[in-house]
Amino acid sequence: MNKKNSLTGIILILIGVLLILKRVFYIDLLSLRDLWPLFILIPGLMFEWRFFKTRTDPGMLVPGGILTTIGILFLFENFTNWNFSNYTWPIYTLSVAIGLFQLYLFGNREKGLLIPVFVLTLISIISILNMLFNQIFYWLNYRLIFPIILITLGLSILFKEYKK
Repeated sequence: MNKKNSLTGIILILIGVLLILKRVFYIDLLSLRDLWPLFILIPGLMFEWRFFKTRTDPGMLVPGGILTTIGILFLFENFTNWNFSNYTWPIYTLSVAIGLFQLYLFGNREKGLLIPVFVLTLISIISILNMLFNQIFYWLNYRLIFPIILITLGLSILFKEYKK
């Protein structure tokens, strides 16, 4: 079986299925309006693929990780009509951390790379937690959190001293 003819046949079948989905169910998967994130995702995947194919130049993983993460995020946002964009914005900073962490893992394991990875990940996690607390615990008075933490720390120190 000729591989080129097989690939052509598979592509024609996929295009036909997509056109049927569009005509019968009004699902337009071939619209550039919905698929523009592929212009970000595909270069990211190409960076990733180039490194994992040759195992040389781990610097390719930084733009690969960033573009792949943002491309996946944009695809998700597009298919959900950007309904979650108020909550997914910390992923932008996390994408840089992902790219740098890949460089650390598959590069020379330079410890200095872990500092920006940690800082960017921490910023993303704090942002996500802040959004969660604002949405879920909206009734909580944040001015009380710090004094409660101090009281808890003080009580734990007193109990440790009391046990001694």
